[in-house]
Amino acid sequence: MTENCLVLIGAVVKAPDVSISPAGIAHIKFSLEHRSVQMEDGLNRQVFVRMQVVATGQWSQKISRELIAGCNVKVNGFINRHETKNGNPILVLHASQIEMIK
Repeated sequence: MTENCLVLIGAVVKAPDVSISPAGIAHIKFSLEHRSVQMEDGLNRQVFVRMQVVATGQWSQKISRELIAGCNVKVNGFINRHETKNGNPILVLHASQIEMIK
């Protein structure tokens, strides 16, 4: 089995969209923006990424109330390929844990 895990810290871009599937499972979706300076081959590199985050289950619905634009969070999970409505591929972070950062 190969590993697929990602930890990303960033700011919530806007409040999450909350939905309930026909099976009664809660889902939330939001965008997370990360900015930092990373060292690459001895040089500083400005890093910027905006990634969609999806969280599933009752726990996600509870934390969705705390996720407001501008709040900082640490998200643990795995990445998966999704397609936009236009058929463009994107990477999505499927959260297993979301931690509020004060």
